[in-house]
Amino acid sequence: MSEKLAQFVCETLNIEFVARQKRSVAAIGHELQANVIVAGKNRYEYYAKGANAPFFFHPNSAAFRLKRVARGEAEPMLDACQLTMGDSFLDCTLGMGADSMLAAFAVGEQGTIVGLEANHNIAFIVKHGMQMYDTAKLPLTACMRQIDVVHAEAVEFLKQQPANAFDVVYMDPMFEETIEEAKNFEALRQAGNHLVLTAEWVQEALRVAKNRVVLKAHYQSAYFEQYGFQRFTRQTAKFHYGVIEKNELFD
Repeated sequence: MSEKLAQFVCETLNIEFVARQKRSVAAIGHELQANVIVAGKNRYEYYAKGANAPFFFHPNSAAFRLKRVARGEAEPMLDACQLTMGDSFLDCTLGMGADSMLAAFAVGEQGTIVGLEANHNIAFIVKHGMQMYDTAKLPLTACMRQIDVVHAEAVEFLKQQPANAFDVVYMDPMFEETIEEAKNFEALRQAGNHLVLTAEWVQEALRVAKNRVVLKAHYQSAYFEQYGFQRFTRQTAKFHYGVIEKNELFD
């Protein structure tokens, strides 16, 4: 089974298959001076060069956050996005996809969720994981399956979209500051692309968004004020949300 999974990823990403032959992943990576994807029985693991731990797909916080939302409790990310049934949502920085899973729940089956991931290897692992992750938990499974994972760099993807293509455009660049509590994101931080928010990115997001652009960033980030986001302060949280409303901007 593992060998079939290995052959599948090699064909999909056009990369070389190397038999492990009882060697450690570190030894293989050092010998080939390459990133390594390991095909196991239940999942793929991505060992980026120099990373301390592998990246693999897991829904992380999405499960308990979705339970709270389903019970009618408030969710800061959804409060900022103001999604309604049938809306379209573009996640420019998909990562593990937890926020997109919440968005999928909010927009329902008639809605559209597109998640962008700039790193080809991570995009593959997250896309495969969302389709194959074994869970009987609802609505988590349905929300994962609804997300269209696209390997693309955010600004380039936005430039290819028509104006007002998505109701909400969402951006969560890698935090400028390390959050000690977020240990489970360390593998993603090491393997993924570290993105810097730019004026061009914000301008393209505003063009493509029909209703609003939403930013998630560290509470010490200057992005909110720098690019004109209305910040929603959360007293006990290490990250905040910011919103630019299109109707207010262009009235």
